[in-house]
Amino acid sequence: MIPSAQLGFNLQALLEQLNQDELSKFKSLLRTLSQQDELQHIPQTEVEGANGKQLADILTSHGPHSWVETVTIQVLNKMNRTDLSKRAKDELQGERDEHRRVVKTVWQTWKKNYWPEVRSHEFTQRYERLKAFYNPKMLQGLFPHTVVLHGPAGIGKTTLAKKWMLDWREDDLSETLKFAFYLSCKEVNRQGTCTFAELVSNNRVDVQEVEIPDQAQDILFVIDGFDELRVPSESLIHDICGDWKKHKPVPILLASLLKRKLLPKATLLITTRPGALRELRLLTEQPVFIEVEGLSEQGRRDYFLKHFGQEDQALRAFEAMRSNPALFHMGCMPAVCWVACRCLSQQMEQGQDLALTCQTTTSLFLRFLCGQFTPTPASCPRGLLPATLRAVCLLAAEGLWEQTSVLDGEDLRSLGLKESDLRPFLDKNIIQEDLDCEGYYAFIHLSVQQLLTAVFYILDSEKQKDGGSRKPNIGNLQMLLSKEERLKNPNLTHVGYFLFGLSNEQRARELERTFGYPVSSGVKQELLRSLFGRSEPFSSTTEVKEVLYCLFESQEELLVKEATAHVSEMSLHLQSKVDLVHSAFCLQHCQNLQKVSLQVEKGIFLEDEGALESHAWVERSQDDLQVLSLWKDLCSMFDSNKDLIYLDISESFLSTSSVRILCEKIVSAACNLQKVVLRNISPADAYQNICTCFGGYKTLTHLTLEGNDQNDMLPTLCEILRHRKCNLQYLRLVSCSATPQQWADLSSSLKTNQSLRCLNLTANELLDEGAKLLYLILRNPKCFLRRLSLENNHLTGAYFKDLSSALIVNLRLTHLCLAKNNLGDGGVKLLCEGLSYLDCQLQTLVLYYCNITYDGCINLSTILQQNSSLTHLDLGLNHIGFIGMKFLCEALKKPLCNLRCLWLRGCAITPFSCVDLSSALSSNQNLVTLDLSKNFLGHSGVKMLFDVLKLQSCPLQKLRLKIEKSDAQIQKLLNEIKESNPKLTIERDDEEPKNISPSSHDFIF
Repeated sequence: MIPSAQLGFNLQALLEQLNQDELSKFKSLLRTLSQQDELQHIPQTEVEGANGKQLADILTSHGPHSWVETVTIQVLNKMNRTDLSKRAKDELQGERDEHRRVVKTVWQTWKKNYWPEVRSHEFTQRYERLKAFYNPKMLQGLFPHTVVLHGPAGIGKTTLAKKWMLDWREDDLSETLKFAFYLSCKEVNRQGTCTFAELVSNNRVDVQEVEIPDQAQDILFVIDGFDELRVPSESLIHDICGDWKKHKPVPILLASLLKRKLLPKATLLITTRPGALRELRLLTEQPVFIEVEGLSEQGRRDYFLKHFGQEDQALRAFEAMRSNPALFHMGCMPAVCWVACRCLSQQMEQGQDLALTCQTTTSLFLRFLCGQFTPTPASCPRGLLPATLRAVCLLAAEGLWEQTSVLDGEDLRSLGLKESDLRPFLDKNIIQEDLDCEGYYAFIHLSVQQLLTAVFYILDSEKQKDGGSRKPNIGNLQMLLSKEERLKNPNLTHVGYFLFGLSNEQRARELERTFGYPVSSGVKQELLRSLFGRSEPFSSTTEVKEVLYCLFESQEELLVKEATAHVSEMSLHLQSKVDLVHSAFCLQHCQNLQKVSLQVEKGIFLEDEGALESHAWVERSQDDLQVLSLWKDLCSMFDSNKDLIYLDISESFLSTSSVRILCEKIVSAACNLQKVVLRNISPADAYQNICTCFGGYKTLTHLTLEGNDQNDMLPTLCEILRHRKCNLQYLRLVSCSATPQQWADLSSSLKTNQSLRCLNLTANELLDEGAKLLYLILRNPKCFLRRLSLENNHLTGAYFKDLSSALIVNLRLTHLCLAKNNLGDGGVKLLCEGLSYLDCQLQTLVLYYCNITYDGCINLSTILQQNSSLTHLDLGLNHIGFIGMKFLCEALKKPLCNLRCLWLRGCAITPFSCVDLSSALSSNQNLVTLDLSKNFLGHSGVKMLFDVLKLQSCPLQKLRLKIEKSDAQIQKLLNEIKESNPKLTIERDDEEPKNISPSSHDFIF
């Protein structure tokens, strides 16, 4: 318990107005109207004999005050003493009015900010959806007692939290909050150790002294800026305590509150930046996470209108900012809107090009910074401004590396600075005195702090080389750009972007003109060295995004060419317009790309261009025109990269217009694409339109089309195959919807085409009738197919007589995949009739998951013993069992068996088969790969194979087994095998890629 105050009315005076009978009735009704848990702390024996004064003392000292107030009024009403209940209500209302006046004063202080143009109804609209969380009656289900508001710096988390707290504090509902506490993490960081009771007493939002029981539920704690806590996360978890009177560092007390060791039934509202969410999840129980979105697009537009006053100027500035998606997205933060409006207003007065100002994030923030000061003439001696700039940049870098947005006098002194050093920047509102924490300073927005940190590295680069100005808490440029440091401190990433932006010669000159400081010319080369110092700067989509962002901020074409000179492959994942902007700028200046993989997320392009109403179409089409212009720039990579031979567009949501632009660029470009992959793209006609480009395209040799929306795809393919210049050698057509006639047309096209060597028709509803047409083509002497996959085509054994006869006369087909079709043993028997002919050239046969039993293995065993051309056989996921394995082993023993690879994944092989297998391996001299994964051989089975496998004369090079890591005996045997036969590689099941494709899939196609 902590010290408490009086009730909202004079209970003693009210009870003394009751006569003895009325007082007895009051006590009786008190028991009747109260819950058992509310009375458990009230000493009943004392109540019975108490007079009015004594009863008032008992109730106020033992009961929660909100309950005492409520139940007193209820009892007096039941007793028909409405005169007394009205008196209590009037006194209580007067008390609440006074409290509201106090908290309103606090709220008015909190409302002060440097961007008053934020519309109140815009704020209210965003706030409405949060209100339900402070009133249990407005929510269905369990009431959440921990709510986390998260979002980037400056988005409005603190503003929402304070208003939420005040509204809840003013609510008349007895079920909701009675006491509210505001704890600013950036302020408590500076506090030493204290008790929780002292912490709570010092952080009230009102002037009342209140007693709070340990199990009180009517309490709200706002913990603002959790990400600002300066304490190792382990300490927050391991050092928590539940003692109100024990002295602890304030962050540990806050962690104890979060972990429900203190006031376990209180309601907690926490604000944080996204970087601290993982740590917060470890400390809180069943929190509700709410992302704060900031200003809407309409809100940003209205902000500009109010700031500029004149509509034409406001809209000019608004559209300029809107032209840069990254900058416009940042505009959801009121501080950024204020920076943009102030900067663009000044640029208008000077007649500057607003588009150039908003070209990059660096250009806007730098012009804002420089625009606050008068440029220093070259002929004049340098005044105090350069020294002030260096001091502010030092302060910014220190705060960023310490991961704090506020600094105080102690920070200034540690850096050798004083408040007067900051005065020019304080006067311009670039730095602000913190409203909540007296003597604390904060930059107007995190981006301004990041820009000034980048300026610090540019101005300080020469001294850094000598180690002259390095501060212990500030890392050097290599540390700043390292992946390890950026993972620990994500805010450093944007400093890197600003550094590349400041490497632009025009911006460097602008900085030099304003502050009279020469900018080091070696920074750009140092940035490039740091970029190439990474092992593979373009090895992942995340790395690619960061590098492209850096290069875009520079706006230096030569820098892009130099940075990408040795890059031949690039994988792009366009998740937003921002990604498109960066990629478009960089790819049009790349020159040596050979392979590009592209994924476009939904929402970038206007997909259904004909479905919108006319007014919506005009608004959205204006956005789309900008996007299509950027897309056109990106597609110009086909012109600038003469050696581009591989294009992969997968999992992409395009539009009719974007596909048209892509096709136009492919047709007109000087590059010579050889391999094209289109996988799961929209709209549905994208496949057909893109493929139309390749009619007569001489260089195209590999084409993959995969997806469920390939309607009317086959007619276009047939045209490509029939074209006299067609040089297509590999065609993979997956999950294609087609009619029987279209399959017939494809078969007919294969008669005339002489280039196609590999045809993959996986997962098509070809059915037996369509397959029969292909079998007939295989009999044609002019068919040049060498590899054919009919995997998962819903085939049965009915027409395999035709396939068998085709294998007899076809002298070119070497690879055949019939995986995931219901062949059965009958289909295998028909197939083996063709395989038995000496002229059959088939080398690889995939019968994965084809419902084959040991009967099928009998026929296959016979073929393998007859000097067959078959060298690779996949029987995975067929239940061949002990008997089937026995027949296969018999074949392996024969000297005429040419099998080199045998895949038996999940074939119900048991330890009993290992005797036959061991015997077969001891005599076979050809088998180099054996897959026994998903079969339980156990220790006994592996032991039977041990003597053969450890021999270096054993030709086997790769063996895959199901191995239990916990089986020490098997592990010991395997280690002995590796030592005796080092050329044998043994793989475990858990090392296998997680897919259900046949084991031999990659080998065949």
